[in-house]
Parts: sequence; C-alpha cells; structure tokens
Amino acid sequence: MSKFLSQIDWSAMNESIQETLYMTFFSLLIAVLLGFIIGIILYVTQEDGLYPNKFINTILDFIVNLLRAVPFIILILIILPVTKFVVGTMLGATAALPALIISSAPFYARMCMIALNEVDKGTIEASKAMGASHFQIITKVLIPESKPALISSITVMGISLVGYTAMAGCIGSGGLGNLAYMYGFVRKNYAIMYTATFFVLVIVFIIQGIGDYVVRRIDKR
Repeated sequence: MSKFLSQIDWSAMNESIQETLYMTFFSLLIAVLLGFIIGIILYVTQEDGLYPNKFINTILDFIVNLLRAVPFIILILIILPVTKFVVGTMLGATAALPALIISSAPFYARMCMIALNEVDKGTIEASKAMGASHFQIITKVLIPESKPALISSITVMGISLVGYTAMAGCIGSGGLGNLAYMYGFVRKNYAIMYTATFFVLVIVFIIQGIGDYVVRRIDKR
C-alpha cells in the first residue's frame, strides 16, 4: 500500500480536485440560472401555456434540442474559437466553462419544462379562478409545486457535469480527468489513474447525497 501511495503526487491531486470542483459548481450555477429561465419561457409559451407564442417556443425548442444532441467532446472542439475569444486561452479549468455551460443549460431547461408540465392542471385552473395573475401562478404555484423535481434535476445535472469535466480533462482543461489521463493512463501510472477515479466517485456520491437530502426535506407529498 505504501508503494502504491508513494506513486501519487498529492499536491497535483489536491489541485486537480479543486479544479474539478470549480468547473463543476461554477458551471452548474450558471447553467441552472440560464436553464431555469429558458425552461420557464418554454413552458409559458407552449400551446396551452400562460403566454402562448408558437414562434418563440419553436425557436427555443429547436435550439435546446440542437445543443442537447451535440456530444460534449465534439461541442468543446466546435466552440474552441469562442472559448479562446471569451477566456483568452483554450487550456485550463476556466477554458472548459463555456462548453460545460452550453451543454448543460439546455439539458436543465428541458428538465424544468418537464417538471413544470407535471404540475396538476387543476391547481393552475383553480388559481386562475381565484384571480391569481400569471406571474403569481408561476411564482406561487408552478415553482413551489415542482420544486422537488427541479432539485432532483440539479442533482442529475451536477453528476453529469462531473463526467463532462473528466472528458474535458482529456484535452487539457485540468481537473481529475486530465490527471487520470495525462499522468495516469498515458504514463502508465495506475496509482494516479485509480486514485483520481476514486475522488471522482466521491464527488459524485456527495452530490447525490446532498441532492437526495434536500429533496426529502422539501417534498411534502
């Protein structure tokens, strides 16, 4: 065991863990905000929504489906010029953020729309009958009723983002994925590769545990 552990550069491992956490949670925060707004717009502009608008709904729906269909590793390569223009470099943890956000925001938007559509239509109609405005229906009925599903979607997306950061690491974004591939697999240092994988799993289990705990606390059904 001591021989196994001696092959690991713990300073690099610690830095890689921090980079993975940075990429995951920063992109998660931005993607949730963007995805939530897009999801709300998709919901209210659908045919039976609060503000039906076929043109806006069709355009947004097409963009969401298009971005969700592009594999993440290909998306990174496609937007490299944009990344370099915005961030100033194509390497490092910060350079991975645009691709992480662009890939995950449409995913969360779709999950939001699904969660909102699961809210009982009778509750919405009853709110209308009592004179609630559309804004009140969104903020007082739709969002509170769909909160458990929205939180669960954040958990799923957070776990997906951990996997995305690992893929981004293979082309130089840093993080545990980069460490496992460049310093573990390529150099045949399996101690680093397995240890980096272990910490990826730990992060995933922590995200899942926090998400499950929050959902249990807020789900009153």
